[in-house]
Amino acid sequence: MKHFKTLTGTALLLSTVAASALVAAPAVAQDNGASQGRDVITVTARRREETLQDVPLSVSAMSGEDLERMGALDIVAIADTTPNITLEVSRGTNSTLSAFIRGVGQQDPVAGFEAGVGIYVDDVYLNRPQGAVLDIYDVDRIEVLRGPQGTLYGRNTIGGAVKYVTRRIDADEPTMTARVGFGSYGQLDTVLSGSAPLTDTIRVGGSMGRFTRDGFGENLTTGEDNYDKNVFGYRVSAEWEPTDNFFVRLAYDNVSDTSNARGGHRLTVGALSGAPILSNVHDTRAGLNVVDQEVEGDGLALTAEWQINDNWTVRNILADRSDTSVTPIDFDNLPSGDLDVPAIYENEQFSEEFQLLYSGERLNGLVGYYYLDASAMTVFDVLLDNVLAGLNAQTFGEVDTKTWSVFANFTYDLTDEFSLTLGGRYTEDERTSTVLRRTYLGGFSEFFGGAGFPIATTSDFTGTNSWDDFSPTASLAWQPNASNNFYLTYSQGFKGGGFDPRAQTTGAPDFDQNGTVEADEIYEFMSFDPETVDSIEIGWKYQGNRYSHSLAVFNMDYTDIQVPGSVGIDTDNDGVNDTFTGVTTNAGAATIRGIEYEGSLDLASDVLNQGDIMTLGWAVGLLDGEYDQFINAFGVDVSDQVVIQNTPDTTISATLTYIAPMNGGDLSIINTLSHRGDSSQFEFPFALLDQRAYTLWNASAVWEGDEGHWQFGLHGRNLTDEEYRVSGYDFVNNTTLAPELGLEGTLVGYYGPPRTFTATITWRY
Repeated sequence: MKHFKTLTGTALLLSTVAASALVAAPAVAQDNGASQGRDVITVTARRREETLQDVPLSVSAMSGEDLERMGALDIVAIADTTPNITLEVSRGTNSTLSAFIRGVGQQDPVAGFEAGVGIYVDDVYLNRPQGAVLDIYDVDRIEVLRGPQGTLYGRNTIGGAVKYVTRRIDADEPTMTARVGFGSYGQLDTVLSGSAPLTDTIRVGGSMGRFTRDGFGENLTTGEDNYDKNVFGYRVSAEWEPTDNFFVRLAYDNVSDTSNARGGHRLTVGALSGAPILSNVHDTRAGLNVVDQEVEGDGLALTAEWQINDNWTVRNILADRSDTSVTPIDFDNLPSGDLDVPAIYENEQFSEEFQLLYSGERLNGLVGYYYLDASAMTVFDVLLDNVLAGLNAQTFGEVDTKTWSVFANFTYDLTDEFSLTLGGRYTEDERTSTVLRRTYLGGFSEFFGGAGFPIATTSDFTGTNSWDDFSPTASLAWQPNASNNFYLTYSQGFKGGGFDPRAQTTGAPDFDQNGTVEADEIYEFMSFDPETVDSIEIGWKYQGNRYSHSLAVFNMDYTDIQVPGSVGIDTDNDGVNDTFTGVTTNAGAATIRGIEYEGSLDLASDVLNQGDIMTLGWAVGLLDGEYDQFINAFGVDVSDQVVIQNTPDTTISATLTYIAPMNGGDLSIINTLSHRGDSSQFEFPFALLDQRAYTLWNASAVWEGDEGHWQFGLHGRNLTDEEYRVSGYDFVNNTTLAPELGLEGTLVGYYGPPRTFTATITWRY
């Protein structure tokens, strides 16, 4: 069980972090003329433009300019300064995202599971996590909404949402931006973007970026770089605005990732070969090379908005997306085929969203309709050469999702100070799954160019299920003046059920103990039910001249939690597991409570030279989560032995920014310390795999000319060269370390980047 930090302890830790940030800030020459004032970020969390101060929700937002100044490379970086959120590159991949907000998320990216955290690109929901590690370029802002979402837009998401919002095209004159970044490990990033008005009503724009880097380590078996990067992406868009009341945007984006396969770091000696543990955690001995890693994804979106009159606006978002990922995952990370898994993921989705928005003197809100038709296919081999030469367990799974929803959310100003928000969402989900599992001999299957041939079918399953749900929300806000906003919010979240595409029907247990595993028992074994969250949140937002904060206290009842896992199976009773099966159950119920405190302080300017600016920003997340029920495979409640996975009980960051005029421009010195408490990779804690608390130090020095044409930056990340795990695989007995699948034993960690430096040059026209 994780222990809740006291407020006294938190204050002490925050003070230490803030003091360290102040000490870490380098001294700079002071001059006159630096621009002053706090930027106001406008967000659309409630589908209308508002400042963060006015939104009675837990929302964090960072502008694209601030992200660039801080040297953020991809969407994962926003977790450094956002409370109670975990964003990480998923285990043996380069561009698949695992996301958790307030302890709710989904670690396993395999088809068949719905995300607990919604990722949006320009209001288009990404149904699958493949290709969701988005590089930061051409971005206007990134918003993080914590808590259940669904009565305002898009897909119902149970834990929260991350919204990646790209820049709109300048309507008045041509623009051009070029940015080059180069740094350690051979990093070379180039971004080029531009736009131009073709007529008074039509304008076009585009952006392209190539992001390359050598590996942080080496694959000692193949000689290739490990943790390298080779990504190319582009976006093009056209906007038509014939009147001030009508707007249409057509946008297309494409990304290609041809980075090397990411090998993990073995945490135990090879049980069969005696292979020692490598000294460099970014090195690997992975030998799986039957396919090259490659990720391709693209999307087309058409957005139209018509303001009918001062009160009514119609908006429609039509989108089509697809992606394909080919990845060789060497679980054992050794040259032999002890547990080698080449995999293919293919995803397609079509979505339609219609909104009717109303804005009046006292009443504001919307009604909407959302439809999603998505298909997710996965096929992967599991080569167990050391168990039996050429033994291969192949899984083919395909999941089709059709869902539609109607939702509404309205805010009524009861008085000049009090407002009441009521919302609801009705959802119908239908999911159809096909699972085909076969045992091969002769090596890899035809999907991966092998000569293997099937000798047995262990799953041949097709199932369909549907669910419906109504999720309400209600909020009461009190704004006694322009500086304060107090609110109380209740919201409910829903995540649909599904089928585990890795499950093996021949491994289904005899639930009723009648000596025969019947069709309904197989169906029960393969499927899992929806999960729900009931969340209550109390918040206070304050905006003063120099100090502002957002404080939220929340409590969530999390029920029917979907717990995915994999277990080895001994099919021939020789004492050695020669295959495995996925096992997903609604095993758990949990209570998660916490505090989030974000703030900003403009330090007294009279202690500095006139024109200089110094600000301190911080974010504190405290989370106390515990399982009230967790039923294991033997029907026993082991809730006292498990924890909330991938969720530190403490996330704290402090950012000190000092701005001073220099040589006809402004020099910004930015220091950020980001602390994350202990976290467990899976529900059952395992000291050899879990990550202890750690702190990262990032710093940037950026000069920008007064005209805004030139910007030069120097960015250092993880300056103390902290070694920290972000994900891993576990196929060993956690007590004896004996292998549970294969003969070498698979206990593997994947690590965050080491210390890096990057220099950037940006030119704008």
